[in-house]
Amino acid sequence: KKKMVVLTVLGFSSGLPLPLSSGTLQAYLSVSGVDLEIIGIFTLVGLPYTLKFLWAPLLDRFSIPLLSRRRGWILLTQVVLFFLILSFSFFNPKEEIGVTGIISFFLAFFSASQDIVVDAFRTDSLKASELGIGASIFVMGYRIAMLVSGAIALIMADRLGWKSTYLFLAFLMLLSIAGTLAGDEEPISIKRKDGFKEWVLVPVSELIKKEKFLLILMFVILYKLGDAYLGAMTVPFLIKGVGFTPTEVGTMNKLIGLLCTIAGAFLGGIIMVRLSLYDALFYFGCLQMVSNLAFIFLSLYGKSYLLLVLCVIFENVSGGMGTSAFMAYVMSLCTKKYSATQFAILSSLSAFGRILISPTSGFVASYFGWTPFFIISSLLAVPGIAIILKIKRHFQEGEANRPLLR
Repeated sequence: KKKMVVLTVLGFSSGLPLPLSSGTLQAYLSVSGVDLEIIGIFTLVGLPYTLKFLWAPLLDRFSIPLLSRRRGWILLTQVVLFFLILSFSFFNPKEEIGVTGIISFFLAFFSASQDIVVDAFRTDSLKASELGIGASIFVMGYRIAMLVSGAIALIMADRLGWKSTYLFLAFLMLLSIAGTLAGDEEPISIKRKDGFKEWVLVPVSELIKKEKFLLILMFVILYKLGDAYLGAMTVPFLIKGVGFTPTEVGTMNKLIGLLCTIAGAFLGGIIMVRLSLYDALFYFGCLQMVSNLAFIFLSLYGKSYLLLVLCVIFENVSGGMGTSAFMAYVMSLCTKKYSATQFAILSSLSAFGRILISPTSGFVASYFGWTPFFIISSLLAVPGIAIILKIKRHFQEGEANRPLLR
């Protein structure tokens, strides 16, 4: 369908800038000879992704006279992102570190802003029966873009130089505007006199008033916790624990892993066409939990390319499937009028558990060892699955995309 093609392009547009303010940026700074201390400070430019819920109500409340309510903002952010990415090709980071920092921060800010309105557009445009496949299609486009601006960008920079690489990435961002122009959007009436209460307090109160809100809150925070906890230590385990080289880890874990996440998201969307949302969340959550345990075989056996590939495939495919189901669920909780604010709040909450507990992963691995660490990471997935069982009665058999709780 045209709608799914548009979501794929918008997913690509959302995913493209992310590595340019994180991994790819760090590589660019390193190659340019910037000091490690400065590179460490540059991680702060990613703060807008965590704090985007603060200005999400403004993007719900106001619109600009371009296209429509959501697509106008998307078009604006895409144009600004095009110029910001393009500007990287005109500066040397070592000589213009201040300018590079400013550009990087605004790149992250407008990228986070694009995420807000794209998430809202996706939530508004998908019917209940389309949530599963729509989420998976979007994730697929998002991950492909991260592959392009991440691994492929580094290869291009090594062969063609950074200027040509940034010119190419800016051109791709420009092409993404086609998805915005091709999209369809239903108009929503907005009362101009509505103020802070309507656009900040009401979206939050609507979420709080949902039946068994505390279970919703716990589920959003905990569902991907085990997956995130494992991810914090995967690379250190493969390099320090097993003895793979950074090149091997980059090729097998990062590149193959990203491709498998894309495949998992797509597979999850196909399966969710036939499964209820509850069944998808439950079975995909169990797969995520079991996939963490697969790394135990690698920790016991030692360095093995075959085991590494099997673990990476299992973990990333199941993770991609779980992400698709989780995104479909979060969209089902949002009201169209306030979807930008509500989705931004819920997505920030989903990162809360990861931010809170992931810093302990290194200490746990060091103190208990790798095998107990993988068991602990798997056990962290249990609470999220238990909550699904707790609220199972809120599903009706044969209702494929009913929200977990109404």
